[in-house]
Amino acid sequence: MDLVSVITVNYNQPEATVALLHSLKKVSYPNLEVILVDNGSTENNEATFQDIFPNFTFIRTKVNLGFAGGNNLGIKAAKGEYIFLLNNDTEVTENTVSQLVDVLKNNIQIGLLSPLILYYDKPDTVQYAGYTPLNYLTARNQQLGQYEENVGQYDQKTYPTGFCHGAAVICRKSDLNKAGLMDENYFLYYEELDWCEKFKRIGKQIYFTGNTYILHKESVSVGKESPLKTYFLTRNRMLFIRKNTSLLNTIGFSVYYLLVACPKMVLKYLLNRRSDLALQVIKAVKWNLFHSKNSKNLGYKLK
Repeated sequence: MDLVSVITVNYNQPEATVALLHSLKKVSYPNLEVILVDNGSTENNEATFQDIFPNFTFIRTKVNLGFAGGNNLGIKAAKGEYIFLLNNDTEVTENTVSQLVDVLKNNIQIGLLSPLILYYDKPDTVQYAGYTPLNYLTARNQQLGQYEENVGQYDQKTYPTGFCHGAAVICRKSDLNKAGLMDENYFLYYEELDWCEKFKRIGKQIYFTGNTYILHKESVSVGKESPLKTYFLTRNRMLFIRKNTSLLNTIGFSVYYLLVACPKMVLKYLLNRRSDLALQVIKAVKWNLFHSKNSKNLGYKLK
């Protein structure tokens, strides 16, 4: 049976990671490799993790490499034929891995695959059942199923989708070797969308399946609305367009983003007395205006 490498990244959230490891212990798939990347956390919780899941690979970094950097480090250490990236703020079911592998085996055209995602605190509510195609002039699309009551409407449904979800995405390592690793200059957010574009460029398709699901504790690491989250979402939305579309499209998007979308965000935050978030929008725009699309300067001072 093919080896599946599960990769998760922990950053100062040992409680969430402990819960994930407990759920992975119940997975029925018999050939599993778990790789845990401790991404510059202030405390080393290896012993705690080891008590729960003795047979796993622990990699600790001195600094926070971001979502892409942490996962890339795990990917480089992975030995599996399948690579399953899983947020540490998720929990899986007994059949999650086996069902995802079965879907991949039944369709060679699939490059990246994500399962149905339900909210952890409201497990009868859907978070993700796929994405609509992206409008590349506005960098906007819709997340399918979000906030719907889960009444089995996605059970046993598998279909192409605009993008996978970074909280849970699986692929063949052979395809990954052709598409390449995640781009680390995103640091946080949009790297999985960019990764999907890489897989599309090698002729692979992006898929969703409702054959299984995971539970997601959304935004455990950065907060539901924080300066960090606001900065990287704003910065990387523009960076994604710069890296994945033509010059003409980038110019068209920039006009919309700089004259409509960003001023609207700034005004909203100011009206809500969140000048700290308004400032992050301005900083994010400024970064894009003065840095190349491949710059490794994040433009944000990490604590």
